Amino acid sequence: MTARAEHPMTRAEILEALPDLTDEELDALIRTGAVLPVASAAGPLFRGIDVARLRLILELEDFYALDGERLALVMSLIDQLNGLRGDMRAMLQAVAAEEPETRARLRRVIRETRVTITRED
Repeated sequence: MTARAEHPMTRAEILEALPDLTDEELDALIRTGAVLPVASAAGPLFRGIDVARLRLILELEDFYALDGERLALVMSLIDQLNGLRGDMRAMLQAVAAEEPETRARLRRVIRETRVTITRED
C-alpha cells in the first residue's frame, strides 16, 4: 500500500479549520515567514506542516501571550532545535554503521569532551 499525498489546504480551508486565526493574522504570519505556503495558480496552499505550525503559533500566543517579535524568536528556536535533532539522528546512524572499535573510540572522545553546565546557587 502506498502512502497517499496529503491534500494541501486553501486559505479559506485554513481559516475554517483554525477559527481563532484571523485573516490579518494569517497575512502577518506569511509576511514574517512563520508560515510558508506553496504558491499556486489558485493562490497559496498550506501543507500539513503549515497547519501544525499555525496551531502551535496560536497556542503559544494564547498560553504565553507572545507578541510577534517574541513569537518569531520562539519559532526560530524551535526550527533550530528540529534541525539539530535531524543532524543528531544522521550522526547516530553514521556512527552505528561504523566498526565496533570506531564506535568505542567515538564514545570515549565524546565522554572526554562533553561540556557539563552546572548552576551555582
